[in-house]
Amino acid sequence: MVRRNTLARRRAGVLAAATAALALAGTAPATAGYPQTQAQKLSRAEPQAQPGVPGGAAEAGGAPRPGRALRALPKGHDVSSHQEDVDWSAARATGARFVYIKATESTDYRNPYFSEQYADARKARLFRGAYHFALPDRSGGARQAAYFLRHGGDRRADGWTLPPALDIEYNPYSDEHRCYGLSRSRMVRWIRSFSDEIKRETGRRPVIYTTSQWWKQCTGDSRAFSSSHALWIARHGTSRPGSLPGGWRYWTFWQYRTEGALPGDQNLFNGSVGRLRALARGH
Repeated sequence: MVRRNTLARRRAGVLAAATAALALAGTAPATAGYPQTQAQKLSRAEPQAQPGVPGGAAEAGGAPRPGRALRALPKGHDVSSHQEDVDWSAARATGARFVYIKATESTDYRNPYFSEQYADARKARLFRGAYHFALPDRSGGARQAAYFLRHGGDRRADGWTLPPALDIEYNPYSDEHRCYGLSRSRMVRWIRSFSDEIKRETGRRPVIYTTSQWWKQCTGDSRAFSSSHALWIARHGTSRPGSLPGGWRYWTFWQYRTEGALPGDQNLFNGSVGRLRALARGH
């Protein structure tokens, strides 16, 4: 399928707002603490040598947007090296309140624009966080977490930095091994190893970005993380996030489109701006 240096890889996707918004979303309030076809699959990975085409990991396509009440939630986006030059002030003026920026992939790729993107997002008064694109067949979870932490994933207690995020989804390099050749139990252990290393170094559990289908297929719909990890769900082309995997009762972030008014993928936060600020502060 997609190879690192041949085909461009396609990338991307805590508390409630108003009661009406959550009723439409079919979710409960979030806390600040915390097989699809090839044509349907979209990956948030990107090549290390050749830029890819912006995309997103979701289970539906099309143009539908969140319902009116959901659109009142804080807006945000996620970007990578595909969005090299972002006008952060314009993004803020357009309504962005937060952004997640790709920092690393496996243990051999660093977003060359990460430092500038991260600093400039803060200057524009956006809450910002870093995410790591996981390749569990390449190395262990703790090793990838350590690489991520060394290259942007270390959380700063500055009131503007969101928890580090783990992007785990279908293998963009192999149709045959969509779950990276790992059994469900091994995948759960890999995620736990990654999370434990993040917790050990930062004091926080990572946000988990995934899709419902991937989680069910590759972890057996594991409920091992729902009580301690915030969920960043990717589902595009629908008016609501839909049913959630793994025992999660609510979503914290929702990636709902691959393009829109903001650079990169379009996201919502399931809470008020005040709760977003509390999440950044670690409360």
